[in-house]
Amino acid sequence: MTRLVLIRHGETAWNAVRRLQGHIDIPLNAEGERQAAALGAALADERIDAIVASDLGRARATAQAVARHHGLPVHEDARLRERCYGAFEGLDYHEIARRYPDDFAAWQARAVDAVMPAGERVAESFRAFYQRTTAALLDWAARHPGQTLAIVAHGGVLECAYRAALELPLGTPRSFPIRNASINRFRAADGKVALTSWGEIAHLDPKALDELA
Repeated sequence: MTRLVLIRHGETAWNAVRRLQGHIDIPLNAEGERQAAALGAALADERIDAIVASDLGRARATAQAVARHHGLPVHEDARLRERCYGAFEGLDYHEIARRYPDDFAAWQARAVDAVMPAGERVAESFRAFYQRTTAALLDWAARHPGQTLAIVAHGGVLECAYRAALELPLGTPRSFPIRNASINRFRAADGKVALTSWGEIAHLDPKALDELA
């Protein structure tokens, strides 16, 4: 069995205004940096054998805040990137709905095989994204049997892990919160993941953040 500590990156300026990032490399904002520091302190005394992150800067920076307490390198894996949204990337929800009403409706209806219009990058369906990210998580787990991995990725990646663990249909609405810099724990064995705990955020309490200021 491998233990996975799966973490969403800290907040970015685009998170704060609900502007879709996808593969656009947006850095942490000041609040995200504080969240990452609090996350690192919260995990400082836990056993962590390896740290892996999406290769996007917001995930790498969050992972580095954990790594500095453990003297470990951060391994990067592009398979852990957020879903690619094609032409939706860089727009907020209102802009997407206005420019691409039919594609926006399919996205909101959870059409798992629908693909957004291409932009600077070619978009991927939710099914393809799910397959990419769950395969990456299971691959890292298989490489580290019996160990504990801290994996820093994105909200969509955490959603895929949650769905895989609970065997939720891909087309059902997301009914669970995914907070920036939250800690979410899984076990992986025999090509499957199981959920241990979800949405640990005590380290993000304003008093805890103020102590790190």
